[in-house]
Amino acid sequence: MNRSMLRSGSAFWVRTVLAAALILTLVAPAVHAAAAPPASVAGQAKPLTTENAAAFLKQFFSKEEVKAQLAGAVVIVVKDGKTVVKEGFGYADKADKTKVDPDETVFRMASVSKTFTAVAAMQLVEQGKIDLKADFQTYTGRIEFDNPFGVPVTVEDLLTHTTGFRIQDPQPEDINTNFGAKVSIEDYVRQHMPPVVREPGTSYMYDNFASLLLGLVVEKASGQPYEQYMEKHVFAPLNMDSSGFLLEGKLKEDLATAYDAAGKALDLYTVTPTVLPNGGMLSTAEDIGKFMTAFLNGGLAGDHHILTEGTVDAMKEYRSSIHPLLPNTTYGFEAPIQLPGAGSSSKIITKAGDLIGFSTYMFLIPEQNTGVFIAYNQQSALRELFYPAFIQTFFPQYAAPAKLGTFQPLSAEALDAFTGYYADLRLKSLVSTVTVKDGALNISDAFLGTRKLRQVDENLFMDELTKKFTGFELTPGGQGAYLKEPYLNPFGYEQKGPDGVGYADVPASHPYATPVKMLQSLGYLPNDATLSFQPEAGMTRAEYVRLMLESSNIKESKTEKLAFSDLQGHPDAGYVQTAVQLGMVKGTAGGEFQPDRVITRQEAAVMVWRLLSAQYPDKLFTDVKLAGNTDKWAVPAVKMAVALGLYGPDITPDAKGAVDFKSREALSKKENAAILYALFTNPINQIVAGLTEKSMKAGN
Repeated sequence: MNRSMLRSGSAFWVRTVLAAALILTLVAPAVHAAAAPPASVAGQAKPLTTENAAAFLKQFFSKEEVKAQLAGAVVIVVKDGKTVVKEGFGYADKADKTKVDPDETVFRMASVSKTFTAVAAMQLVEQGKIDLKADFQTYTGRIEFDNPFGVPVTVEDLLTHTTGFRIQDPQPEDINTNFGAKVSIEDYVRQHMPPVVREPGTSYMYDNFASLLLGLVVEKASGQPYEQYMEKHVFAPLNMDSSGFLLEGKLKEDLATAYDAAGKALDLYTVTPTVLPNGGMLSTAEDIGKFMTAFLNGGLAGDHHILTEGTVDAMKEYRSSIHPLLPNTTYGFEAPIQLPGAGSSSKIITKAGDLIGFSTYMFLIPEQNTGVFIAYNQQSALRELFYPAFIQTFFPQYAAPAKLGTFQPLSAEALDAFTGYYADLRLKSLVSTVTVKDGALNISDAFLGTRKLRQVDENLFMDELTKKFTGFELTPGGQGAYLKEPYLNPFGYEQKGPDGVGYADVPASHPYATPVKMLQSLGYLPNDATLSFQPEAGMTRAEYVRLMLESSNIKESKTEKLAFSDLQGHPDAGYVQTAVQLGMVKGTAGGEFQPDRVITRQEAAVMVWRLLSAQYPDKLFTDVKLAGNTDKWAVPAVKMAVALGLYGPDITPDAKGAVDFKSREALSKKENAAILYALFTNPINQIVAGLTEKSMKAGN
């Protein structure tokens, strides 16, 4: 495959990866919501024949909303031991016009890799080499990490994402262009091992690191390097000749080019560790079809089993749920995309995957002896469109409204236990606000705004937006709570923070009490009422950058080479360096950053604008009226900030609708709290959608 479009240089990739992380945080949830189909009653199922499946795929990939987000894609459907349909769509490489070939085109499997790692672990369980109930260190050897609970993290916890580990997702530098570097699974684990922050086995959190550890367990228990074990005991028995974990040879040659959400080609990249059990698998649709066929056949491939029928049955069983209609994971699979009124059927097991420029989705319906796999090489919400369309066409019984029993509705007083600020366990920047109004729960976030939740079962609620479910779970004693909702992160939980208590100088009556208390609840500010906040004090440039990136779930850079000499030895230098790599900061005319200088409001607006302007173009904000004095270089940024409501209660429009942003004034700590509060809570996507519609009507 022609690689003429590839660029080199790690700086580009750091920018790409970090920007993607931020954009996914800001945009992906809205995509989930936009892709959600309307509620429907189960209709007449079409037989899943080759003719019908081919017609469905032709119709689906002909839709304008699909073509708009498609570079290339592949789909394979298997049923009753045979391939029903196997087709490629679009391009593996748009520049070369290389079409996707379901037999030859290689895609990054991303988190679908986890299913195969689970298969390997379960093979070793069958052989008595792994005990699911054993401490994982029984196999890896002693690893230093903090676990204050006196309960070990078991192999089963790794499989079911109930380790209790603090979130330890891949680092920005783990996706890079250093193809010569070799980092072992064990070295990476020992360098990045997270502490346990929740009692193991008690709470679910989608856990990338757990699956990485599981790969190390496989390696140690088998006595073979992980990639060699996978080749000999999983891929070879299934004749998966175009699958592996090393980006080399034919797998590298046939790998599809990755594209970002705008359809721009991305560099070829590698991952760290070099063999990545939780996301590094490379494969084709043809090979995944072979796996699905064997799994649905009780683990039988040809005349021998890769798994026993009993193990296959164990891998189909969901191990935890916040409600029966919202299950979490099996050994190696996860719950399907939620369907309106139906929830996530426990009769379907799935695995989704995302890596820069690639997405995958495998779903199996064992009682129908049917498996489906889709992969594509452009960042988009294609699977959120594909899955409900396929189910409603061929198996509408799984999209039928759930049959719910009788329940005792909770009183307004009882509902108060659910109110508060909830942050996603993995992506803390995804925040839901739950309140009680007129005796009913309401939930709101920065992507979908506010919607009412109607109770339909014990601790289960249906929202008015798309008739999807949100489930709650109170912790013992009722002091804390978790929720699982279908939009921000449908594969994870959000945890309620403690009530913010304010400060000695920010009492409940203070006009900025709400944003300050929210940041206390979410853990960004100390939650101690005896302390002073100094709300009028100015924010330094470095403090502003650090809080902005922390609240966006972006970590500080570990690089020793800093962009500005005056960052040397500064406690926030790593965050400023990350901001440089993101394009968020440019420094001063003198080539310095001046980290301890108080930032002005217009400087703060420009930093946010640099992150968001690619997604929200300036033309959307041309009609925003400004009053007061704003320097010319900051006008587009200040207009965006005003339009998105990124300011506090001290700023209000005048009689003509113009807003004095007080651009040249120092940004105070209270105003910074208000900006962060607005980024967490204002319905930004709805605001932008309204401005976009207005711009289109005006012919802009």
